[in-house]
Amino acid sequence: MLINYKSINQSIIHSIIQPFIHSITQPFLRSVVLFLFLSMTILLFGCKQTTEPKLEPELKLELEDVSCTEAWINLRITNLQLPANVTLYKNSEAQNNILCYGDTLLYVDSLLPNQTYKFKSIVQSSNQQIITSSNELTVTTMDTTSHDFTWQSWEFGQHSSSTLYDVAIIDENNIWAVGEIYMNDSLGRPDPNAYNAVHWDGTKWELKRIYFPTVCGGTSLSSYPAKAIFIFDDGQIWISSSGDKIAILKDGIQINKFCLPSNVSMSINKLWGSSSSDLYAVGNNGNIAHWDGRKWTKIESGTTLNINDIWGDYNEKTGQWEILAVCGNILHGQESEREILKVEKSKVQKINSTGSKWPLSSVWYKTERHYYVVGSGIYENKGLGINWSGGGYYITTYFVRRIRANSLNDVIIVGAFGEVLHYNGYSWKSFINQTYLPLGTYLSVDVKGNKIVAVGWDSRQAIITIGKK
Repeated sequence: MLINYKSINQSIIHSIIQPFIHSITQPFLRSVVLFLFLSMTILLFGCKQTTEPKLEPELKLELEDVSCTEAWINLRITNLQLPANVTLYKNSEAQNNILCYGDTLLYVDSLLPNQTYKFKSIVQSSNQQIITSSNELTVTTMDTTSHDFTWQSWEFGQHSSSTLYDVAIIDENNIWAVGEIYMNDSLGRPDPNAYNAVHWDGTKWELKRIYFPTVCGGTSLSSYPAKAIFIFDDGQIWISSSGDKIAILKDGIQINKFCLPSNVSMSINKLWGSSSSDLYAVGNNGNIAHWDGRKWTKIESGTTLNINDIWGDYNEKTGQWEILAVCGNILHGQESEREILKVEKSKVQKINSTGSKWPLSSVWYKTERHYYVVGSGIYENKGLGINWSGGGYYITTYFVRRIRANSLNDVIIVGAFGEVLHYNGYSWKSFINQTYLPLGTYLSVDVKGNKIVAVGWDSRQAIITIGKK
C-alpha cells in the first residue's frame, strides 16, 4: 500500500490544528504554536523508517590441493547461522555431513587417479528444505607416475671399507655423493688418504677430495670422511665431515672450510636449509645448530637421542617453513626411543609419535597434507593428526634409511639389502630384485625429475645406483 505522507499532514492541519490555532488571540503565541506543530509533524511523518534487507546465506567451495587419491577443499560460509550442518556431495552422492562453526577445510580421500569429480554442498532445515547450496566445484585428481625404471650401479673402493653416506642431485649431469672411498695409489699400494666425494658429469664418475681443517684452529687440512651434503639454489654446496667440520663449494670449486664453534660442536648427521644463510645441522645426542649467515646458534632439542634427518617444506598460507626432524639410536635403540621434532626458529616442539615404532631414520612430507616418517616401518599422517598410521610391513620387512620425493605421487624410500621402493600416488612397488645388495644397505637417496640416485655400501665397497624413467 502506498502512503502519501503529504496528504496526511495537510489533513491533520486542516481538521485539528487549524481550529485550535485560530482560537489563540495573540499573534505571537499563535506563531509559536504553529511552528511547534509543524516541527512535530515533520518529525513524525517526514522521516521514513528504513530496515536493512536480510542478507542471504551463502556457501562456496574452493579447491586448495589435490593428489592422486585425495582432495583438500575449502568451504566458505557467509551469513549462515552457526553451527550449521553441511552435507557434501560427490558426483550427486552424499559424501558426509559436517558440523561447521565457520570456514572449514574439508579432506576427501578414497578417490581414483586421473579422474574428474564434481562436488557440491548444501544446508537443509529440520524439515529437509534446502536453505542454501554452494557452487559446483570440478576437481581432477593427479595422475600416477610411472613405475618403469631402468637401473645401473657403480662400485668404488679397493681396500679397507668404503661407504657413501649421502647424495645430492643438481641436475642429471651434475650429481655429488659423499662418504669415504679407499683406493690404491699409483704403485698399487693402499692409499691411507681417502677420497670423500665422487662427482658425476653426465658421462663418468670422478673421485674427489674435499678438505677440512685437520685440527680446529690449525692450518693443516685433511680429507676426512664426509657425512652429509646439501645443495642450495645459489650454487653453493655444503658438505660436512662425520664430525663438526664443514666445507663449502661454489660451482664445484671449494671456497671455504671451517669447524663449528665449540658451543655448537657435534657429530653432524644431516644438513638442511632454505638458503645458505638459513641452514640447520643436526647430529648425535640431540644436537641442533642454526646458521643465519652471520653466526651459529645452538638450539635446545629436549632430547638426547641421535637426530638422523631433517626436512623442511614451505607453507604458502603462513609464509613460513615447516621443519621436522626425526630421532632414534639406529640399530641399538629401544622401541620407545624415538622422537619427532618440530623446529621453529630458535625453539623445538616435540610432536606426537604415537603409532610409529622403534628408532626413526628419515622424514619427508608436504606441509599440512601428507607426512611420512620411516625406519623400522613406514608411517603416515594426514595433516599431523593425532596418531601415525601404517607400519608398511606389507610393503617391505627391511629397515629403511631415507625417504625423499618429487611430489606426493613420486616418493622413493631406500634401505637394507638394497631395498628401493617407489610410490606412484596410488601403489607401492619394490625394485629389490634389480637393486639387491646381499651384504649392504642404501643409506641415502635423492630424487629429481626422472632420476633417482641411491648411495650406500655393499660388503667393503661403496655403491651408487641410478634409476631412470
